[in-house]
Amino acid sequence: MKREIKVYSEIGNLKTVLLHRPGAEIENLIPEHLSRLLFDDIPFLKVARTEHDNFAKVLSDNGVEVLYLENLAAQAIKDKQIRDAFLDEVIIESEVDSKDIAKSLKDYLFSLPEKEMVDKIIAGIRKKEIGLSEENDDYPFIMEPMPNLYFTRDPFASIGKGITLNSMRNHIRHRETIFGKYIFKYHPEFKDSNIPLWYNRDEEFSIEGGDELVFSHEVIAIGHSERTSVEAIKKAAKTIFEAGESFKTVLMFDIPKSRAFMHLDTVFTMIDYDKFTVHEGIEGNLKVSALSYDYKNKDLIIEEQEDSLERILSKYLKREITLIRCGGGDRVIGRREQWNDGSNTLAIAPGKVITYERNYITNEILDKHNVNVISIPSGELSRGRGGPRCMSQPIWREKLIY
Repeated sequence: MKREIKVYSEIGNLKTVLLHRPGAEIENLIPEHLSRLLFDDIPFLKVARTEHDNFAKVLSDNGVEVLYLENLAAQAIKDKQIRDAFLDEVIIESEVDSKDIAKSLKDYLFSLPEKEMVDKIIAGIRKKEIGLSEENDDYPFIMEPMPNLYFTRDPFASIGKGITLNSMRNHIRHRETIFGKYIFKYHPEFKDSNIPLWYNRDEEFSIEGGDELVFSHEVIAIGHSERTSVEAIKKAAKTIFEAGESFKTVLMFDIPKSRAFMHLDTVFTMIDYDKFTVHEGIEGNLKVSALSYDYKNKDLIIEEQEDSLERILSKYLKREITLIRCGGGDRVIGRREQWNDGSNTLAIAPGKVITYERNYITNEILDKHNVNVISIPSGELSRGRGGPRCMSQPIWREKLIY
């Protein structure tokens, strides 16, 4: 079977999606090191897994093929030489200074079956597992866990027929993108598909998938956020334009550079042809740069503008737009539900979305706007500060009919 990438919207019928089922990395979070690992709390793994399995079942029950990153990665490194290169890369990026310790790590990992090896790399490796003492060290890991990986949206992003293999803003997440690199380069179902890279993980400037939204076959939106830089957006846009894709405009949204506005998809998501969920903090006048391409001079054209989100979206999507406020815009409800990703929805078809059930006020409002809401339990998943869109990476969506 040969797989390709095909994502030309946020709302087309979702056919194939990539997830990561939370694993032991969640239980390797330590309270005094939470901020280092970009967490505010420690989810209860047993319940988080049950919630995540339910999320996957909801997707499957709605006709979506669910693939798991950890399985694809294990299948991609079955060849001994590929596995050897993969381990070298993982260990180098884990910043193991000692050659002897690096060798011990590699020998330990190489002795494991591929899937167990991938799971162990994601979970993190304690010093005692390779015979080192932990007694006089506050931090027991020689290879750090990757607890953010269940947010598969960020390490790479599907755009059109290609991907951005992302350069992550925080060093702690940079190793996550190695899995994407090996999956698309070596997995038997992807390696012959010639999937183009719009951006590569070794680039200097950061970009993350939560900031990348595909509005239509002509319009992409990318947030200039705390985690995505202007330089990365321009480079990715230019590469996409020069490849001759159908996209005509990349809208660069300038949003506040703070954890509360971590990514563009934490403040608004597309749920139908003419509807978006939105956090009130992004309303008012926004600075947006519309990037297009001058094919004669082979350079970007940048048109800067300042207007309301509603008018900007209406202009580029060529239709009247309805913004549905998280929590109805109430100062208390909106902020509470936004904290639990009330604006971060996953559309699995036009006007049909998966949300967290704890954001019940926003869900009720969506229902009143004739949006089909499938709400899922999220008591533990939401502790990672990401919603259904964050937890999913579309591989294939059906083309929209306008």
